[in-house]
Amino acid sequence: MPILEPIDDPSMDRRDLIKGAGTLAALLAAADAAAGTDAPADRVPDAQGGPVLPSVLFGRHRITRLIAGANPIYGHSHFNYLFNAHMVEYHNTPRVISFLKQLEKAGLTTWQASWSERLEKDWLEYKQQGGTLQLLLLSRPTFNQQSEMLKRAMKLNPIGIAQHGGSTKQLWESGKFDLAKDYLSRIRDTGAMAAISCHEPKVIEYIEEKGWDLDYYMTALYNIVRPQSEFAKILGEVPYGEVYLASDPPKMMSVIRKTKRPCLAYKVLAAGRTVSSPAQVKSRIAAALDGIKPGDALIIGMYQRFNDQIGQTAQFVRELLKA
Repeated sequence: MPILEPIDDPSMDRRDLIKGAGTLAALLAAADAAAGTDAPADRVPDAQGGPVLPSVLFGRHRITRLIAGANPIYGHSHFNYLFNAHMVEYHNTPRVISFLKQLEKAGLTTWQASWSERLEKDWLEYKQQGGTLQLLLLSRPTFNQQSEMLKRAMKLNPIGIAQHGGSTKQLWESGKFDLAKDYLSRIRDTGAMAAISCHEPKVIEYIEEKGWDLDYYMTALYNIVRPQSEFAKILGEVPYGEVYLASDPPKMMSVIRKTKRPCLAYKVLAAGRTVSSPAQVKSRIAAALDGIKPGDALIIGMYQRFNDQIGQTAQFVRELLKA
């Protein structure tokens, strides 16, 4: 698997990114026209008659191979506090619900989000309005010690719950990783699928070797949670902020391909650091789809404030998977 190259054309006109690859209406019209021919079994129409993205079995469920992430919705920019505030200010509850309905229209069936009181409020209101998306829930790092929170989380009826990557990192580095098995067991007791979110490929290798009982992995393509001492060893000094190394995705994708469990790959665009044009967005998505298994999916955060990232990303995934 080749190492992803850094942004190679900083002079790219940023208007290309904002203009995008066509409107959602044009995308849906093209997809409707294509639906006149025989379609694969996993391209069934949704409840509104719109085209669903290519999908895969996920336990007893079916998920689209493109899943929307919630980091941009709730202010987790992975840049700085100003961008975080920018995102939070924009996403009031009506806009969150509008975002989710746009996902439906673009053919996505699944949203992945980290639990919060705000998510609880928005999701329950969306469902009261007839929303059809499925929810994949990421625990908060405190959930391992707060047994009552799983019961509260199940009010949202998620199809799966994953241990937070922060908990995974803390348990792994402290030599107490086997304690995660208890939390996975408690998740399974709720009836939801149980998962581990992680940034370090060695975590997956360990779980696979030990034969743990879980249903899927959430796998970061970039290991941004290395100890500062490890980054200092690699880079020769201690860096500021998050560091995204181009050599990380091939390592994680190699491990993803070796496990039979479904993997949901995230940080596909390195929190936006590897893209400054639609062509680069499509290239990163193509590299990720090529590096994971046919039964896996991508989690990608999308921000609708300036352009139709939902329609553009869905179009790219359709084109790539059709090819």
